[in-house]
Amino acid sequence: MATRMPTPDASWRDSARYPRFFIFDSRAVFPFMLWLLHMKVWTFVVALIAMAFFSLLLRFGFTVSTFLRWARAKIAGGRKAAKPWWV
Repeated sequence: MATRMPTPDASWRDSARYPRFFIFDSRAVFPFMLWLLHMKVWTFVVALIAMAFFSLLLRFGFTVSTFLRWARAKIAGGRKAAKPWWV
């Protein structure tokens, strides 16, 4: 049994990359996989909208958790109250 040697351009840094399904990130394809379990027109539309949303997030360099943190910071605004709400 021969051992498989890594390619010269492979590195430990490649282990942090997310898998891709053709041109889409695997996290963006997840709604499409759910559509395969429940094939209706409305679930297909929801899956396409979700895939477009996730692909748009990835285009701008956001993950879902990063986007939610960014949206919360935009909604809360730049001014922070110095007095707690319970006082």
